[in-house]
Amino acid sequence: MFQLGIERLLNERDLQKKLFEKRVAFLGHPASVTQEVRESIDLLNALEGIKLVAAFGPQHGMRGEKQDNMIESDDYHDPILKIPVYSLYGKVRRPTPEMLKGWDVLLVDLQDVGCRIYTFLTTLFYIMEALNNSQQELWILDRPNPAGREVEGHTLDMKFQSFVGAAPVPMRHGLTLGEAALWYRDHKKLKLNLNVVAMNGYQPGDAPGFGWPTELSWVNPSPNMPRLSTARAYCGTVLFEGCNLSEGRGTTIPLEIFGAPKFNIPKIMADMKAMAPKWLEGCRLRAGFYEPTFHKFKGELVSAMQIHVDGPYYNPHIFKPYRLCTLFLKAAQRVHPEFDLWRKPPYEYEEKLLPIDILSGHDGLRKWVADSKPATDEWHESLVADEKAWEKERQDYLLY
Repeated sequence: MFQLGIERLLNERDLQKKLFEKRVAFLGHPASVTQEVRESIDLLNALEGIKLVAAFGPQHGMRGEKQDNMIESDDYHDPILKIPVYSLYGKVRRPTPEMLKGWDVLLVDLQDVGCRIYTFLTTLFYIMEALNNSQQELWILDRPNPAGREVEGHTLDMKFQSFVGAAPVPMRHGLTLGEAALWYRDHKKLKLNLNVVAMNGYQPGDAPGFGWPTELSWVNPSPNMPRLSTARAYCGTVLFEGCNLSEGRGTTIPLEIFGAPKFNIPKIMADMKAMAPKWLEGCRLRAGFYEPTFHKFKGELVSAMQIHVDGPYYNPHIFKPYRLCTLFLKAAQRVHPEFDLWRKPPYEYEEKLLPIDILSGHDGLRKWVADSKPATDEWHESLVADEKAWEKERQDYLLY
């Protein structure tokens, strides 16, 4: 029987007893729910013997209300739970000494999407660093990785570290948040009271979900992550946040559809196929149009490409969103050399480095795109080297 980490805690009295007579804090967001789509924090608060004294919210807020990046949330006092709610994406992104006072155990119940860029991973790492050498306990109530076990992308060059890349992992790391915590503890040699409450019955390689059990409803972990398809494509399409292309914000399917006004999408797609046809497999691609209601190119007609990964043709073992989207950038540069492709800083609190460099984790992508020659074999080989190294490094931390 499949069970989330939070469900194990709610159902196993032996786990609950470890929290008795301790002051408990909670880090979560709107996707912190059970299979019955009930809020984790409310169920925890109702548990006999559990004393909930504080809560934390990540980027987009505890309620998930903040639409775009770099829109900060304030601390507040929850009028129902009667506890302080601290923002880890407001005046600070690392917990302050004041935020660490008054609790003994922090329960983390965040739905991640398996991408280095997704800032819940960074928030977890920052909390782990803050609790180094502390007597306080950190519990990860584990959840599925909707992107599955596949690995893709270069390892982050730490010269380009930022809030969207805090550790030397590839773009698509193939870990759950609990597994990532175990790796980071050892990677940084942290002294932590860390407890991962693993899921029961989780099979990340099983069809049709390939990382996302069919028992689970999808609840947006952030406003622009509206469905499972988005999470599957995100490890590639997130790159467009670092470009002057629209990543589909202002539509109902952001980060699945992308483009720019007057782009010749059929020609771009033909160029992509000519350069690296295998990078387009495991999904379906479609040319289309949209008019964003907000964000980049608001009210303009955008020529676009959409990635479809919600049919029987989806194959996570050959679908390579990072390769596909970097190939789109290269083809777009070749077809539209007049287009100013790269977004300028600031981005996610980085004032100097180019957004595309901190997103990709190095400056190699930008240089490869600028090269008019395809050079896809060289690009692929550089990716494979990092991917194989990571698969070996993460092996000891796989729980499922």
